[in-house]
Amino acid sequence: MRAVDINCDVGESETVLETRRDLSLLRYVTSANIACGFHAGGPSIMAATVSSCSKLGVGMGAHPSFPDRAGFGRRKIELGEDELYRTLVYQVGALDAIAHSLRASIYHLKAHGALYNMACKRRDYADAIVKCAKITGKAVLAPADSMVEVSARASRVKFAAEGFVDRGYLSDGTLAPRGSRGALILDPAVAAKRAIMMLDGSPVDTIDGGRLVVRVQSLCVHSDTPGAPLIVRAVARGLKSAGFLPKPLMEIL
Repeated sequence: MRAVDINCDVGESETVLETRRDLSLLRYVTSANIACGFHAGGPSIMAATVSSCSKLGVGMGAHPSFPDRAGFGRRKIELGEDELYRTLVYQVGALDAIAHSLRASIYHLKAHGALYNMACKRRDYADAIVKCAKITGKAVLAPADSMVEVSARASRVKFAAEGFVDRGYLSDGTLAPRGSRGALILDPAVAAKRAIMMLDGSPVDTIDGGRLVVRVQSLCVHSDTPGAPLIVRAVARGLKSAGFLPKPLMEIL
């Protein structure tokens, strides 16, 4: 059986309902990207999320962002490479310390929101992410063929290619803008089918009429996608039925 990681972004909770949603997701994913406080979360939420992941055997990664809590990390921000690097080290270091206090460890790093998207195309932002990953001993999770992968390969940092089963793609391989028609995949059965197509190397339909092959080792479902727990459950069950074995990223790389 071919191993594959299923990841989601968690620790972004502000309400009891969101906390319960995260717990539902963690029962089906194999890796979790934990918010580090700059776009969401905080010390108590990070600690609770690390504890939940540890109990359920879910692998953990840091999910740092631009310093943009008001915009949930979704606004484009211009920072120098060194300043961005220090901002990332600060966030990852905080989560590392909390995990260490709970006898747990953080394996990978996945940037959040606008930083994630900008780093795919900007080498300076990609280099800041990879430099942070290298100094903190993390693998990097990002799209295949992105500037992040180029930087990671050049720096000999472990890299895993990520695909999104709950988001529509454009023909150039980028995600469809939120709010556009087809940007969200809300049908669990459709999401599960897309997951298998990505892993099989079959092209998926893009919202602009194209066809795209998405190279993946890890499949993501966003925790704030409506019905996310149902989507994750359908994806996990569909993968097992198709002969794929969900495993944490640390067991795949």
